[in-house]
Amino acid sequence: MGTTFCTLDRLQSIEKLYHRGFCSELVDRTIDKLLTTEIERAYTERRDLETRLSNYEKRYHKSSEEFYRGFRAGKLGDEMDFVEWSVFYEMHQAILERVETLGAISR
Repeated sequence: MGTTFCTLDRLQSIEKLYHRGFCSELVDRTIDKLLTTEIERAYTERRDLETRLSNYEKRYHKSSEEFYRGFRAGKLGDEMDFVEWSVFYEMHQAILERVETLGAISR
């Protein structure tokens, strides 16, 4: 947790400097590279999760969304496959949010 707060403090310090008129081509390029790298990593993770979800969808003949609604409603039981599928579905939803956020930031 300490590293997260330290990084956030650093980012907020850079933000304050930029609000005061500071600008740096090095900082700009570094942030652009960081965002590009994170977006690429998020897309790779998304593709991996979509492959995993697709395998379950083919095996059980239903969409992940349909499965997840039923699973959360307690209609499907607690087989290990279903627990794993639900975790992959939740991870996929989280990665979609991350991709959206990173894409909005990088525009």
